[in-house]
Amino acid sequence: MLILTRKIDESIVIADDIIVTVLEISGERVKIGIDAPRSVTILRHELQEQVRQESIEAAAAAADLEGITRQLEEISDQD
Repeated sequence: MLILTRKIDESIVIADDIIVTVLEISGERVKIGIDAPRSVTILRHELQEQVRQESIEAAAAAADLEGITRQLEEISDQD
């Protein structure tokens, strides 16, 4: 992990097109601004984990639905 020290209004650049700027420091909280192309997804880590878990659950539900659909088709073909 790279650790950098920045003051208010100072920035870091990531991959030539992402700029992270320190906007405000208040107690233990730091407000940052991120300037990045629209194609770059930016999420807080805890939201990324939530989205990942929901994607896993949705994929499992889709697989269950496919299985049920196949069973119904097989039953229909037998009639």
